[in-house]
Amino acid sequence: MSAKAISEQTGKEFLYKHISTSATILNRFRYASVTAETDWDRLTQDHPWLLTERLVVKPDQLLKRRGKLGLVGINLDLQGVKEWLKGHLMKETTVGKAKGVLKNFLIEPFVPHTQENEVYVCIYADREGDFVLFHHEGGVEVGDVDAKAQKLMVGVDEKLSEDQVKEQLLTHVPSDVKETLASFIVGLFNLYEDLYFTYLEINPLVVTQDGVFVLDMAAKIDATADFICKAKWGDVEFPPPFGREAYPEEAYIADLDAKSGASLKLTLLNPRGRIWTMVAGGGASVVYSDTICDLGGVDELANYGEYSGAPSEQQTYDYAKTILSLMTREKHPEGKVLIIGGSIANFTNVAATFKGIVRAIKDYQGPLKEHEVSIFVRRGGPNYQEGLRVMGEVGKTTGIPIHVFGTETHMTAIVGMALGHRPIPNQPPMAAHTANFLLNASANSAATPASSRTASFSEAKTTNDVTPPKKSKAGLPPDSLHSILWPLKNVVTGDWKAKATTLFSKQTKAIVWGMQTRAVQGMLDFDYVCSRDQPSVAAMVYPFTGDHKQKFYWGHKEILLPVYKNMDDAMKKHHEVDVLISFASLRSAFDSTMETMQYPQIHTIAIIAEGIPEAQTRKLIKIADEKGVTIIGPATVGGIKPGCFKIGNTGGMLDNILASKLYRPGSVAYVSRSGGMSNELNNIISRTTDGVYEGVAIGGDRYPGSTFMDHVLRYQDTPGIKMIVVLGEIGGTEEYKICQGIKEGRISKPVVCWCIGTCATMFASEVQFGHAGACANQASETAVAKNQALRDAGVFVPKSFDELGDVIKTVYDELVANGTIVPAQEVPPPTVPMDYSWARELGLIRKPASFMTSICDERGQELIYAGMSITEVFKEEMGIGGVLGLLWFQRRLPRYACQFIEMCLMVTADHGPAVSGAHNTIVCARAGKDLISSLTSGLLTIGDRFGGALDAAAKQFSKAFDSGMLPMEFVNKMKKDGKLIMGIGHRVKSINNPDMRVQILKDFVKQHFPSSQLLDYALDVEKITTSKKPNLILNVDGFIGVSFVDLLRTCGGFTRAEADEFVEIGALNGIFVLGRSMGFIGHYLDQKRLKQGLYRHPWDDISYVLPEHMSM
Repeated sequence: MSAKAISEQTGKEFLYKHISTSATILNRFRYASVTAETDWDRLTQDHPWLLTERLVVKPDQLLKRRGKLGLVGINLDLQGVKEWLKGHLMKETTVGKAKGVLKNFLIEPFVPHTQENEVYVCIYADREGDFVLFHHEGGVEVGDVDAKAQKLMVGVDEKLSEDQVKEQLLTHVPSDVKETLASFIVGLFNLYEDLYFTYLEINPLVVTQDGVFVLDMAAKIDATADFICKAKWGDVEFPPPFGREAYPEEAYIADLDAKSGASLKLTLLNPRGRIWTMVAGGGASVVYSDTICDLGGVDELANYGEYSGAPSEQQTYDYAKTILSLMTREKHPEGKVLIIGGSIANFTNVAATFKGIVRAIKDYQGPLKEHEVSIFVRRGGPNYQEGLRVMGEVGKTTGIPIHVFGTETHMTAIVGMALGHRPIPNQPPMAAHTANFLLNASANSAATPASSRTASFSEAKTTNDVTPPKKSKAGLPPDSLHSILWPLKNVVTGDWKAKATTLFSKQTKAIVWGMQTRAVQGMLDFDYVCSRDQPSVAAMVYPFTGDHKQKFYWGHKEILLPVYKNMDDAMKKHHEVDVLISFASLRSAFDSTMETMQYPQIHTIAIIAEGIPEAQTRKLIKIADEKGVTIIGPATVGGIKPGCFKIGNTGGMLDNILASKLYRPGSVAYVSRSGGMSNELNNIISRTTDGVYEGVAIGGDRYPGSTFMDHVLRYQDTPGIKMIVVLGEIGGTEEYKICQGIKEGRISKPVVCWCIGTCATMFASEVQFGHAGACANQASETAVAKNQALRDAGVFVPKSFDELGDVIKTVYDELVANGTIVPAQEVPPPTVPMDYSWARELGLIRKPASFMTSICDERGQELIYAGMSITEVFKEEMGIGGVLGLLWFQRRLPRYACQFIEMCLMVTADHGPAVSGAHNTIVCARAGKDLISSLTSGLLTIGDRFGGALDAAAKQFSKAFDSGMLPMEFVNKMKKDGKLIMGIGHRVKSINNPDMRVQILKDFVKQHFPSSQLLDYALDVEKITTSKKPNLILNVDGFIGVSFVDLLRTCGGFTRAEADEFVEIGALNGIFVLGRSMGFIGHYLDQKRLKQGLYRHPWDDISYVLPEHMSM
């Protein structure tokens, strides 16, 4: 959500820190916060004025009208404040319908003043700008300020001046304080804009000749602007509405949401309730809450929440286990129900998200059975059949009653089943599998008109394309009112340009901003099944790569689409493009959209990103209106025009396109806020009518780029559209414009509308639903009020969302009966091959893998080393040796083995700059080569003569020992064969000058290894070789080689065959390579740090031995 309420203390802190005004603001930063845990001695040390001044104390918990409720203690000393708090702190209080505990209080200096000194100031956001309200009589008895106050609208991107304030707002203010007040209000407005407030009210503001006092303040800020305002805001705490506790689980889910690209929301309404929900989609979550409340479950509804935007399996697991944990803490005498619902997903892989839910159900199967929980599931979307199958299976294996339904069942039907209002079908009909749609085109499959067809799927009986309104359902005939100037954006007014009635056709070409290959492929598949001549995507723009071509499928063949680094190149080379689909992030969407609107060829822009600050969106709307550009979004999935064009992921995957008959036009157009619910409308309309002509999801933000009315008017003026469906929502007043349009006769086609969010009026405290705009700020913005107004205006309004499909069917059947709609003959669509990756996901095909791995898996939420999660690796403090054991040997080695490996790495890390590997690394570094090249140069010298003797030593000594050869026999045989004994001998060290590295390792092995037979054998060999020459010692390579064989054979983790195999395949040399890499990197960094120049070997260190006749 965007607009979030902040505490009075936070609001005042922002004001005192950041306001810029010539007016003197008195009592700055003089406030103290009090809770039950407050240390009064510490408080008075921090705020010594508490001991000397008269005080005011009041709760700071988003409460309105505190004065009238007797919740303000005035003109008290500190002892009086303490006494007052005894009667209020931690006491339960009822305010309206909300009942809560008073926990947080604010103490401020008391300001003696008269009623004449009190004024009222308020600034709030609107679509076209910001309203500044001022009334010269403020305070507790201010009354209806909307009716009383002077009001000034400051348009988007306009500035407020002191002269404007004085002329339009301060007409009743004494002249001696007018300058002060004007300066303060302008400073307040600038603060409001700079810190992205959406609402800021001060009542009263006390104005004196000395300055102003900010007494009581209420404010909301646009939380989505955090990435812009973080430096000024700091860490903002958003308190819950009064009457609802702040639960740690809510904070946990909010933290998950902040770290995820998906949307995860949770609000606890009644933790003791028996009805719990886990709903996919912002719009769908509201619909399910509505239905539960409609069926009498409001008092038992435990939570509101949603998960959407393709969360990963792990994220869904974390979300689900949080809900299951909450609902299994307290038993309910009637048992509990969990409703796992959702509309038809556009792009979320339902099976993948359900895997997370299934994991959580398995983890909580005991408590779920103990608490007698029944689960009801309804979902659709990509791979939903597999998701439902898995969900049904877990019900059978765990014994938990889980009832599973797909798109054949109305979205909210499971609510009635869960609450006992409708029977649960024994064997619900299952929709065909995804593969049935994509692999075969049969006569009875979903069909399409011929490619030559461009009109609506319905056939008009007469040439008159306007549906004659019924007397009871509309106003004047449309023809007589076409000349009336409709005060909306599609009319040319002032500097605005007229917007197109038709946004998309079969020739529409688009540029996609962002590397969204899956969405683009979905658009191309839709184009192909709609029998378009050419793909609808002309190019892509992605600033983070150079210009290149990207491969896609067009039906059976592969094609290349250009990808440009900048927008200008794309526009110059593709003049035919008039649509931009922006997948830019919330941080870059504003700039990229502003850039796009510089090009006059662009008429429509779809902005997919959610979380764009409202102030930025309003600027986009203003520019779009000036340039005649239609914006769909932000926070939308887009829109679809069957048979012509679809935006991004709209309509879901191809199976849903075919099932909902979106490959050819029908007669019904719809507009919705929710993207997920728009897909549900596709399903409902395809099942009750001849299908969709066009559908748009305008987005869930408070200020969508285009409004319900913009699209309803387009639909009214489009001949092929015979009826209109609107899915409205709590919040805003757009639906009233539809009422006005019908009453004035501008809209004459039948309109079916339902506003979701009817449950909001039943909740005791305010609930912010999934969409940013889904919040009623006044009674007229409630869904109940809007549904009644629409009904009174002649709109077909069902009694609930449950009945929406029935009402649509009734209106459609009547239009067919009176001849307005004549359903046409179906023609099969072209077959589109299924992508390999999706066929594999569905389990329809198998293919040998190109690679196999058994040591690591990075595909899940957490990295796995040989079956052990990275979290567990750190928790067990396994260290480098333990990780090496997992990745090299696929074993969890004993602690002493891990320590030995780490010791080996330490002693082999370096042996000075003179050895060949270090020398090569240094020469490379001094030649200006990079780290990787220099390191590789050093590593390439490792072999039997330098460092690579570990494997060879292990093999030679093992073979001799295992064959029963005595140490003397082994030495004699190697001498007879003319072979060196690997691991024996050192250039510098000797029996008289022992290698301390070997001594350290020997002491460790003797102390910790269960057995060291091969090491003992090698030491016996050393006695023989050193008797001949003192430097023929067992060197560090040989020691590590033979000791590692002892380790593998005796640690208990390997069979003898496995131990021998690791020696044979070269595992032991890896110890030297890994260890010495540390040293080589050290030498590289050392040379760079010392800034050593190019190395040239000195002549006097080279012996030139050319033939005599060639010598100088």
